[in-house]
Amino acid sequence: MGIISATISQLARMRLWRIEAWMEHPVASQWEVVQNLIASAQYTEFGRRYGFSSVSSIGDFKKAVPIHEYEDLKPFIQRMMDGEDNVLWNTPVRWFAKSSGTTSAKSKFIPVSEESLKDGHYKGAKDTLTMYYNFNPDSELLTGKGLVIGGSHTINQLNEDIHFGDLSAVLLQNSPMWGQWIRTPDLAIALMDEWESKIERLAETTIRENVTSISGVPTWTLVLFKRILEITGKNYIAEVWPSLELYIHGGVSFTPYREQFRKLVGRDIYYLDTYNASEGFFAAQDKPGEEGMMLFLDHGIFMEFMPVEEYGKKNPETIGLKEVETGKNYAMVISTNGGLWRYLLGDTIQFTTRYPFRIKVSGRLKHFINAFGEEVIVDNADKAISVACEKTGAVVNDYTAAPVYFSENGNGAHEWLVEFEKEPGNLDHFTTELDKALQNINSDYEAKRYKDIALHQPVLHRMPKGLFNNWLKSKGKLGGQHKVPRLSNERTLIEEILRFRVL
Repeated sequence: MGIISATISQLARMRLWRIEAWMEHPVASQWEVVQNLIASAQYTEFGRRYGFSSVSSIGDFKKAVPIHEYEDLKPFIQRMMDGEDNVLWNTPVRWFAKSSGTTSAKSKFIPVSEESLKDGHYKGAKDTLTMYYNFNPDSELLTGKGLVIGGSHTINQLNEDIHFGDLSAVLLQNSPMWGQWIRTPDLAIALMDEWESKIERLAETTIRENVTSISGVPTWTLVLFKRILEITGKNYIAEVWPSLELYIHGGVSFTPYREQFRKLVGRDIYYLDTYNASEGFFAAQDKPGEEGMMLFLDHGIFMEFMPVEEYGKKNPETIGLKEVETGKNYAMVISTNGGLWRYLLGDTIQFTTRYPFRIKVSGRLKHFINAFGEEVIVDNADKAISVACEKTGAVVNDYTAAPVYFSENGNGAHEWLVEFEKEPGNLDHFTTELDKALQNINSDYEAKRYKDIALHQPVLHRMPKGLFNNWLKSKGKLGGQHKVPRLSNERTLIEEILRFRVL
C-alpha cells in the first residue's frame, strides 16, 4: 500500500468514534444541528423574515417556518444566482447543483455552500469510507483507485463568481486533494458532457488502472462494463480489474440490476447503497448486504419526517426521530447548511431500524400508482420486477408503469413498458409472475385484483433495447443522474414514450 493510501486508510478508521457519537445520541445531535443552522442564518434575509432570533425550540421553528417546495424558494435562489449574499445562507454561495425532472423542461438549482460541501457531501463520503473499513477491516480499497462515473453536465459559469453543473460535476470540481489522489479518470474525462463519447474514453483510459471500487448509476455502469469487455476480449470485469472489491450505487434501486452485475463482474464483490442528492448526503449502508442505510445525523442537515398521508394538506404535520415507526412511508423535510429551509425533498423513505436509525428510499411523492386505491410505490415495483426476473430467467434494463383507467369496455389495469436485457421465454409468463409478486408484496393491490373486480392483469409491452436512453437523449437528459420515472399516477409520460417508440 502506498504512503498516501495508507495514511488515508488509517485516518478513515480513526473517524469511527465521531460516527459512534451521533449514532448513540441521535436526537441530541439533530438538536445541535438545527441550533447551529438557525444561529448561522438568523441575520440573513430569510432568517429575519421568519424571526430566527426568537426561535428557541424545534416547536418554535416549525411554527415560524412553513414547509417549502422548490417553487417557494426559487425567488430567493435566483437572487443568490445573481450574486446576492445573505439571502438564504450567511456565507457566499458560489455553486449550484442543477437537477431536472425527466417529465419537465424545468430545472432546479440547489445552492451548494462551502459548509454543505465540507460538512455534508465530503464528510458523508469520509464517513461512508469509515463505515466500510469498520465492516471490512482487511479491505485493500485504497491500494488502487476509485472509478467515478458521473458528471453529465459541464461546469457552466453564470458570471465571474457563480457556477453550476450537475451534483457529481460540482463535487468533482471542488473535491479536496485526497479525493483527486484516489480517483480515476482525469477530471477532463469525468466532466465530459456527451455520454456516448464519454463511455468510450472511460473504457479506454481506465482498463489499465488498478480499479478497486466503482461508483455511479447502475445503467451507465453496465454500459461501461460491456464496452470494456468488448475492447479487452475478456469474459468478466474481474479479469480486467482483479482487485475490484466494491461497487457504490445510488439514485435508483439496485434490485433490478443485481443479477446483471453478478454475471458481468464474474465473482462476488460488495455492493454499497448511498443516498447522496443535490440537497445533501443523507445516508449510506454501514453493512453491505443488509437492508437499510445509516442516516447521517451530524452533517449539517436537520430532518423532519412527514407521513405521506399529510402531503397536500394546508398545514401538514411532521415528526422527529423519536416518533418514527419502521416500515411506514415518510416524506423527508430538510433544513440545510446550503440555505434550504423546511424543504420538501420529494423522496419517500422507510425506516428499517431505530436506534440506530437506518432507512431505505421507497419512492417519490409523485412517483406512485394509486388510481384505484392500490397504493403501489416504487419499492413494490422494483421488488416485483426482481421476482418476475428470477422466476422467468429474464433480465430487465429499465421500465415504467402507469394506470389504465376504467372504461365502458372493462376495468382498470396497470400498463408496463419494459426493456429487457435478456427476454423471458414467454412474455405472458413474465407478466403473470410480475402480477403475482405485486399481490404478495402489496395487500391493497391484491385486494383490487381479487377476481378482477377493480383491476385486471397488467398490460405489458416489450420495448426495443435502447429505447429509454434514446428517449432521454431526445429530451437532452441522457446520462448522469437523469432517469426514467418508474411509476406515474397519470398517463402523460407513458403515452409520450409510446409515441416516441413509433417515430
